[in-house]
Amino acid sequence: MLKVNEIFHSIQGEGAHSGERCVFVRLTYCNLRCSYCDTEYAFYEGEEMSIEKIIDEVEKYDCNLVEVTGGEPLVQKESLNLMTKLCDLGYTTLLETSGSLPIEKVDRRVQIVMDFKTPSSKMSGKNRYENIKFLKPEDEIKFVIGNREDYEWSKKTIENFDLARKNILFSVVFGKLEPVKLVEWLLKDKLNVRFQLQMHKYIWEPERRGV
Repeated sequence: MLKVNEIFHSIQGEGAHSGERCVFVRLTYCNLRCSYCDTEYAFYEGEEMSIEKIIDEVEKYDCNLVEVTGGEPLVQKESLNLMTKLCDLGYTTLLETSGSLPIEKVDRRVQIVMDFKTPSSKMSGKNRYENIKFLKPEDEIKFVIGNREDYEWSKKTIENFDLARKNILFSVVFGKLEPVKLVEWLLKDKLNVRFQLQMHKYIWEPERRGV
């Protein structure tokens, strides 16, 4: 059994699959409390569901792309079995994780999006850098930038952990840093990263759930 906050069909707003239809399975609970968190409702709210019931709900949308997100999905160990089952059924399966918990047991068929926490999140001390060695070529590392300190810290982290050949995503803390400012910094420094916006927050109201 897993405690599930919500299951919904939307547009993938970030990363390599940005713009594609996607079914999101948002699991309850999180071990972090980021200052800019936009899903605090997932900390505790949810209902107990079996993996079979979750799969039944996913199948209703006739969509091959599924993201397991949270909260922090890896807080619930049974999430590993859910992702393996999704892969077995032929779904392109994504995992959105903070990188604060071990990823080595995640099925190698799952594409991981690891969100390293920047200083303005107040959770950067929780980053588990040992996870880097378990990342696959198709996995992504995301940095959410709220100010210049976050930006410089992210650049240093890329350098210190030799991440230049990884798929690196930079995005702004929505409503905190103007996208144009981050783009200007990236262009000036000639950083080889992918700039992204949270597309769903521009299509719908930023606070809206289930999109």
